[in-house]
Amino acid sequence: QVKLVESGGGLVQDGASLRLSCTVSGRPLSTYGISWFRQAPGTEREFVAGIIWNGATTNFADSVKGRFTISRDNAKNTVYLQMNALKPEDTAVYYCAADGGGWADPTESGYDDWGQGTQVTVSA
Repeated sequence: QVKLVESGGGLVQDGASLRLSCTVSGRPLSTYGISWFRQAPGTEREFVAGIIWNGATTNFADSVKGRFTISRDNAKNTVYLQMNALKPEDTAVYYCAADGGGWADPTESGYDDWGQGTQVTVSA
């Protein structure tokens, strides 16, 4: 089992940027694929972005392509989600999740471990 802690959320205006961090402890990050999901009030949790164990492949939801990037620093046990050109519809609680198989499955069933989430609010 691995522990994940998200940070970096906050309240920003339309068009601003934020960088979220997901710090992993308990086991080395290097064997895990990591993805970000988000959940807005009254909606189901949805996939945002993922990165496989060695960073060679990334995947993004259509709604964030061209605005968000994902990266990882295995030496720091941290994965980053850089969010640019934020929109009010990006408002949600953002969660990171660890895939022990090393991949970045866009479906929730691929993940055993989840963080507690960090709130991102984008005002119009």
